[in-house]
Amino acid sequence: MELSKQTVLITGASRGVGAALAKAFVNEGANVVVNYFQSKEKAEDLAQTLGEKAIAIQADVRDKDQVNTMVAQAKEYFNTPVTTIVNNALIDFQFNPVAQKNAFELQWENFNTQFEGSVKGSLNTVQACLADMKEIGFGRIVNVGTNLVQNPVVAYHEYTTGKAALLGFTRNLAKELGQYGITVNMISGGLLKETDASSVTTEEVFGIIQATTPLQKVTTPEEFAETALFFASPWARAVTGQNLVVDGGLVMD
Repeated sequence: MELSKQTVLITGASRGVGAALAKAFVNEGANVVVNYFQSKEKAEDLAQTLGEKAIAIQADVRDKDQVNTMVAQAKEYFNTPVTTIVNNALIDFQFNPVAQKNAFELQWENFNTQFEGSVKGSLNTVQACLADMKEIGFGRIVNVGTNLVQNPVVAYHEYTTGKAALLGFTRNLAKELGQYGITVNMISGGLLKETDASSVTTEEVFGIIQATTPLQKVTTPEEFAETALFFASPWARAVTGQNLVVDGGLVMD
């Protein structure tokens, strides 16, 4: 399915990477659901800027009923089912190396928050859209991961472990859903400059990444978002179960 004919649900799309993803898909002519949890004003402003191809809908991705309602509203608004999901939502986390809890301080609740945001949230969106995808014989699921799984330069324990679990979920889905014409892939970025989550990152850390990255720059949200277009496009029709690291070559996986 051409990008211009797709209806794309992007979770956590009110700002940062999510906003860049929404803009990238709308620029290709796709319908876009700008999902948000708390940032109502930012999400509605973004949707208004993007025009009639976008709608802002509130839902906590961890809540199955809210996700189902959101998907139904999107289907009614665009008069077409959701064909494409980008699981981008990030729950209660900032990339702050100073405030990060170490192994002596961590509690299971810290991990559980990230598991629910990454895996449970993705499970809810997939299950809400799966019947329609199976019926039309097409679906594109793109999960947002991190290169910290391969290279934990900062020990963001709970975040990285949640994303590692999401990678396992990605590959199991790819195995099972391929028979229905549905592909499932992951994009793993590095630290992006700049998102709300990375706004507390020190310039020293950004400097280290820039100096040790082959492209000699920190990847932007816009550059990251363009990779999602590839996975959703006809050019990636034979690609599934993959984890593509998009960080300027810092991690070569």
